[in-house]
Amino acid sequence: MLLHIRDLKVTLPDQGERLHAVRGIDIDVDEGETLCLVGESGCGKSITALSIMRLLPRGAKLASSELRFGDTDLSALSESRLSALRGRQMSMIFQEPMTALNPVFTIGDQLRAVYRRHTGAGKREAQDRAIAVLESVGLTNAALRLRQYPHQLSGGLRQRVLIAMALMCEPRMLICDEPTTALDVTTQAQILRILKQAQEERRMGMIFITHDLGVVARIADRVAVMYAGRIVEHGARQAVLRNPAHPYTKGLIASVPKPQGAQPGTARLASIPGNVPAFHSEDARCPFLSRCPRRMDVCAVEPPPLKVAPSGQHVACHLQFEAKEAAIHDTAS
Repeated sequence: MLLHIRDLKVTLPDQGERLHAVRGIDIDVDEGETLCLVGESGCGKSITALSIMRLLPRGAKLASSELRFGDTDLSALSESRLSALRGRQMSMIFQEPMTALNPVFTIGDQLRAVYRRHTGAGKREAQDRAIAVLESVGLTNAALRLRQYPHQLSGGLRQRVLIAMALMCEPRMLICDEPTTALDVTTQAQILRILKQAQEERRMGMIFITHDLGVVARIADRVAVMYAGRIVEHGARQAVLRNPAHPYTKGLIASVPKPQGAQPGTARLASIPGNVPAFHSEDARCPFLSRCPRRMDVCAVEPPPLKVAPSGQHVACHLQFEAKEAAIHDTAS
């Protein structure tokens, strides 16, 4: 297993209290596999990614029973060893390229610095590598692009530069934090194709964070649905998208616009009422309780564990197991 995480927890300082941003999740990613993390903003997806890279903000506290990358215990590494690992073995593509790229250095300066830092290569070798990687992600006139600054490129080109930077040292693990959110549909499709091709060539493991279920349907092998810092449903892509088991997953899928066959003004777009709660203490109830259309009494007194549901996915929902128990009882009688 390339990445193996158990019981990951992250708390953040918030006005004198501690905010439970990630609340005991498990993640596995193998070589050549893509795991998509989906959910609304505020569910803990980006904090999970930053936890894996050990790039959490000041004051954050991380705990886990296991946090392993290959044979390496990430939780035991010093900052210098983590710095050597990041960019070389594990890379991350951030959501907003204009803030992820340094505006006072050229594209070439930034790409060459990454390669020389991790490989000890000379200027000429780093230059050749930067040109080759820029061309591999679809940038024409790569030598010219190296002399440009981030503000001289469009959003789509900046995103390609970030991908090139992440791929400079051929990492084994790539974490993508909503890299296509601000892009038009055509550019988005190009970026996804580039990422998938790079993954297949290098057998990279990939964690892809998104709220776009269309992207999930296109690239995921497995899907983990996050809500309020927990994974509430996890399974193979087809199983989760075609036969969702958790009420939250069902709500997300129902919220996707379906223009085919609908007349303007005749259908109301589905939505999930309310907002993702912020938890400042470990809550002894289902986190989706206040928004769930099918809540039961047990949901208010006991958080549901993530277990295999009758549908085959791992689901954290009392409803799934109440139905299973009822079915077993009916069969026995």
